[in-house]
Amino acid sequence: MKYNRLGRTELSLSAMGLGGWAFGGGLDWGITDEQDVVNTVSAALDTGINWVDTAPIYGESEVLLGRALKGRRRQVLLASKCGLIKNGSWTDHDLSPQTIIRQLETSLASLQTDYLDLYQIHYLDPKIPLESALETLTKLQEQGKIRYIGVCNFSADDLRQACGKFPLASVQNEYSLLHPQKGKSVFSVCCEWGIGFIGYGTLCGGILSGKYKKAPNFRRADARNYFYKCYRGSAFEEANKTVLRVKNVAQELGIPPSAVVGAWALATGATSVLLGARKPEQVRQNVLGAEVLLSAQQLLYLEGKPCTCLMK
Repeated sequence: MKYNRLGRTELSLSAMGLGGWAFGGGLDWGITDEQDVVNTVSAALDTGINWVDTAPIYGESEVLLGRALKGRRRQVLLASKCGLIKNGSWTDHDLSPQTIIRQLETSLASLQTDYLDLYQIHYLDPKIPLESALETLTKLQEQGKIRYIGVCNFSADDLRQACGKFPLASVQNEYSLLHPQKGKSVFSVCCEWGIGFIGYGTLCGGILSGKYKKAPNFRRADARNYFYKCYRGSAFEEANKTVLRVKNVAQELGIPPSAVVGAWALATGATSVLLGARKPEQVRQNVLGAEVLLSAQQLLYLEGKPCTCLMK
């Protein structure tokens, strides 16, 4: 496993991190077996992954991770988020001071820890000024409840505004081969202010692993149906063009497609890549991406750009 410094912080993150959304189960991901979570987390730590990302909006994820990491807290860097709350069947934005504080206390209790290594704004709240939310997080940082502050799902302009007022450790944005430029749009700000970039959704809910031979029929509430827009109709057919390129490179290198996808994200600017897994074998496949060096031609080919590759 390779490790990269997160921006200007003292945190050294494994090149691959373990995303905790799928552990939450529920309507988003279906039934979760607690023993599977324990086994998957154990496999991740054994392969050298040293950090896990979750959020209170991810169902039972924090509770299950807290149990799975019991006795191993010193081996892992924990990251969570604030700002999204369930309101019946809806998800609302709320970055008010009282909600940030309440969510942090709940996360600490669920994860069975007294501090988080990285605490992130999940999404901007149109009702609350960004400066107010960052001031609240800074106070919590001064209290020792969080070590570093990050943000998620920020545009380049939003990120620049935040960096101009408060020191940030990182930005976590969706970053995948299906929409590479969307992720790369904030890279210049990251370089300008010396903050880390964490990529999530790199497998797009699993489609870039090549596991779907035909368009799946997910439940309406399934995260792969409402969050990732690549599983239906023409979008699925278009995504499969990228899937084919990933499979070709994987075959050439003799590694799983998921490893190719992770290697691409690391090679093109990510400090660390969050990859979800629900089974130990998925973790072991994913982490291989940290060991792979893709050529310049392979990188162009994967993004569908003109290159001199012989791959078809």
